Amino acid sequence: MKSESPLIRDLVLVGGGHTHALVLRMWAMKPLAGVRLTLINPHPTAPYSGMLPGHVAGHYSRDDLEIDLVRLARFAGARLVIGSAWAIEPEAREIRVTGRAAPIGYDIASIDIGIHARMPEIEGFEAHGTAVKPLDIYAERWNEFLARAGAGEVAPEVAVIGGGIAGAELALAMAHALKGAVADAGRVRVTLIEAGGDIVAEVPATRRHLARAMKRYGVALCANARPARIGADRVVLADGREIPARFTVAAAGARAHGWLAQSPLPLTDDGFIRVGADLGVIGHGDLFAAGDCAHLTHAPRPKAGVFAVRAAPVLLHNLRAAITGAPRRPFRPQKDYLKLISLGGKEAIAEKWGLSFAHPLLWRWKDRIDRKFMEQFRALPPMPAPPLPAHVRAALEEEGLDPDAPLCAGCGAKVAPATLSQALAALPAPARDDVLTAAGDDAAVLALGRGRRQVLTVDHLRAFTEDPALFARITTLHALGDVWAMGAAPQAALLSLTLPRMTAPLQARSMAEILAATSEVLTPLGCALVGGHSTMGSEMSIGLTVTGICEGDPVLQSGARAGDALILTRPIGSGTLLAGEMQIRADGRDIAALLATMARPQADAAALLAPVAHAMSDVTGFGLAGHLTAICRASGTGAAIDLAAIPLYPGALALARAGHRSTIWPANRASAPVISLDESADPARLALLHDPQTAGGLLAAVPPEEAERLVAELRAMGHEQAAVIGTITKGPPAITCR
Repeated sequence: MKSESPLIRDLVLVGGGHTHALVLRMWAMKPLAGVRLTLINPHPTAPYSGMLPGHVAGHYSRDDLEIDLVRLARFAGARLVIGSAWAIEPEAREIRVTGRAAPIGYDIASIDIGIHARMPEIEGFEAHGTAVKPLDIYAERWNEFLARAGAGEVAPEVAVIGGGIAGAELALAMAHALKGAVADAGRVRVTLIEAGGDIVAEVPATRRHLARAMKRYGVALCANARPARIGADRVVLADGREIPARFTVAAAGARAHGWLAQSPLPLTDDGFIRVGADLGVIGHGDLFAAGDCAHLTHAPRPKAGVFAVRAAPVLLHNLRAAITGAPRRPFRPQKDYLKLISLGGKEAIAEKWGLSFAHPLLWRWKDRIDRKFMEQFRALPPMPAPPLPAHVRAALEEEGLDPDAPLCAGCGAKVAPATLSQALAALPAPARDDVLTAAGDDAAVLALGRGRRQVLTVDHLRAFTEDPALFARITTLHALGDVWAMGAAPQAALLSLTLPRMTAPLQARSMAEILAATSEVLTPLGCALVGGHSTMGSEMSIGLTVTGICEGDPVLQSGARAGDALILTRPIGSGTLLAGEMQIRADGRDIAALLATMARPQADAAALLAPVAHAMSDVTGFGLAGHLTAICRASGTGAAIDLAAIPLYPGALALARAGHRSTIWPANRASAPVISLDESADPARLALLHDPQTAGGLLAAVPPEEAERLVAELRAMGHEQAAVIGTITKGPPAITCR
């Protein structure tokens, strides 16, 4: 009997299609020890195609039909890389991803990237057309159009290219939605354009049901027609006829993604990956493919979601078999399958074995099937935290803390501010004349002579994502925050890296991704990565020691003046979001937006603020209240903040209201109390003042007459949520909010 001891270490799933989503869900139930699982997908969510017509018609919300890949990856213990694969190199076992300096290596990989329906051969398609696949882009554009049509900003005219079942189903769904959104339903015009003479359906009864539904909704069939050009307000056919259309959708057939044609993979003439009965790519024992992008050489089938779903258990088994050396299983797709086709409203057709029926009860049946499928991706219980020693549990309980709450990562794992201050107070004063600041400042200031100053700082973070490249990028930017806050230009950096215990090939791949991501941040800033130290431990952590150069005196926390305006360059709430994500409670789209902001440099913001700021700090582990309190204490001032003016990350407030807090939150609140002058103030907003931030914004005290200009320039630079959040007041060093 074969052992399940893993022989391979890196398993990479390219694409978040239905098959891979199910593989992740099943993997979580029985993971294989020693395997690092990675999912690469362009977006943090993946739409379920079975519910798309219902969403277009207005029966489902966007949340109803989307699989949250961030939550699913956390549940499965996988890393999620948000980016598009654009090349694969089977010999090197590497996958190239947009936005990544280094490739992602694999030992075993599977491809499930779906298809597209773009028609670039039609003039004007790229400017004015929308393909039904990828589904997420189509759904987003459709919702924008529907809102504009409902508001009377654009004529409710739609054209659908492709008169097959999918095209007819979507035409009916869009007609249904438009008639409900537009004040004058008689203005709605939906046209189905088909190259043949009739709706394309193998079963005549299905064709009749669709035709009757189209007549009820006023959907016109334009047969024997080929589009020649798509404009902003019409589709021009090859014979000169014109179809009025302010929204044109391509639903004619399935097309393979273009980058596959540039790969050395075995493909069909139309660009789909050739796989055998075991779903393995022909000629590549370490590669698999499934879903619409794959062509089953042993049993060709149409592109349909039912086959993708049925293939998932077989693919999972064979991925595990490729890792352990066990025998593989063949995938035997059924020859016929049940088709449930929506008819705009809550009515559907059921087709199988050459028979076809239409009835509202069939829509309810389809609805139950679809909701049951999606429920397995929503009912994801949080993973239990590792057990704590009894004496640690007792101590935490005595302090009123939850010993079963997971230890936060990023800045949420920092030592409490009071504990840190107590320890630093015991240090002796600097004995050297060229050391100009004592321990406790954000960064040390060293004299270089001739009025120049060098700043020196260190930061170290516990991993908050399974993606080492993204973690390295954000950690590097986080470490640079103290240098930027003092108005210095980054000079050199040392990297301190702890990797989890892993095999040598994984070490090499991880190190390559981390070093590439770190250099990608530092090099454009003129900052040299000059060395560092690496070791292995129980979990990943990354730290950087960074030096920076000031041509004059740095911006310190002690320079704030009464009357100064307080500017914050980015939202708060990252600690709450990361805590929620660890417990599988955060929305994946919110986490993706958060990580994208955290991964954005703030060098331009610092360069704008430093010349005029009287005091500046980056907002990190001690939260907005803690870092503002530090400025007040150093400057001998107070501060008044406008609670409603403080920008929040999407999703943070809802999680805060649900009671989610970072590990360090209670200590932050105790060390930097805020006096609320408004008894009706939202407690959750007040709580976020103490939320620890990773790669947080810059907080600057600036002359009040400069504030409006600075915020406008920050927003023009791309720091769109920069805001004036309050003012510096005369002492004592306390914070009030209104």
